[in-house]
Amino acid sequence: MAESTQLRVAVLGAGGIGGLLGALLTRAGHRVIFLGRPDTVHSLRVDGMRVRSAQFGQFDVAVAADTELREPVDACLIAVKQPDLMSALERIDPDVAGTALLVPLLNGIEHPGILRKRYRPELVAPGVIRVESTRTEPGLIVQGSSFVEVDLAGADGARDQLGALAATLTGAGIVARVQDDETAMLWRKLVALAPFALMTTHYRAPIGTIRTEHRAELVAVLGEIAEISRACGVEVDVEAALRFYDAFPDLAMSSMQRDAQAGRSLESDAIGGALLRMSALHAVPAPLTEQLVRQVLAAAS
Repeated sequence: MAESTQLRVAVLGAGGIGGLLGALLTRAGHRVIFLGRPDTVHSLRVDGMRVRSAQFGQFDVAVAADTELREPVDACLIAVKQPDLMSALERIDPDVAGTALLVPLLNGIEHPGILRKRYRPELVAPGVIRVESTRTEPGLIVQGSSFVEVDLAGADGARDQLGALAATLTGAGIVARVQDDETAMLWRKLVALAPFALMTTHYRAPIGTIRTEHRAELVAVLGEIAEISRACGVEVDVEAALRFYDAFPDLAMSSMQRDAQAGRSLESDAIGGALLRMSALHAVPAPLTEQLVRQVLAAAS
């Protein structure tokens, strides 16, 4: 992937994450193709992508959209959620993807392995993203945060491609960095995300309520998850995670909580289920986390 005036990027998923990144890349002059269901494709072709952002202001862009990838691209940003991953990947044939960099921006730690079984393993480069962004209706993205940051990691053989993609994202207004340790990157995101997602969903309350009325439980759950991460070889800073929660606006909700309110499928297995599997594998007790995961799963069934 060479740096050029125009990068070719497929975006699988036109929700809050994929929609925002694809719109910003399109606005910066890159060739972006959104991949999605027929109704989504029709809406995007007719109305384009509209962004209402605390950071970038308001802008609309005309976009290309299709139900499957039909042309070579330099990178594929995979921005669907875990419950939809396997069906969504049918839109990207491995032969058509070719030498494209595959960049999953999913929550959890297990999805890179799924992708490496389907595509060239050395071209799968997981990313984590920090942003508050929501699709409020087809083609309309509302970004509530004043930041959007992406970390990327992958095999040494893809470093040049990763660097070029990071530079392209940064040029579009997204703070992008290449990290050396994929496992540490994914675990640190999961440790910070899991208590926030699980507790806001279980209590049906924003982070302001969680960090005040349920702070002792928040600290305890965070401590359990940090021990699981440590058993997997990744040290995390619990105090930094608490500062992260304290910096959120009082009314901030997790995406899992928003999905629960809308009756959509939840990432409870990718987030909570993965933690319980690692807890069992490494014999690390996590009773509060297990109870919380079970409660979220039961409420969603």
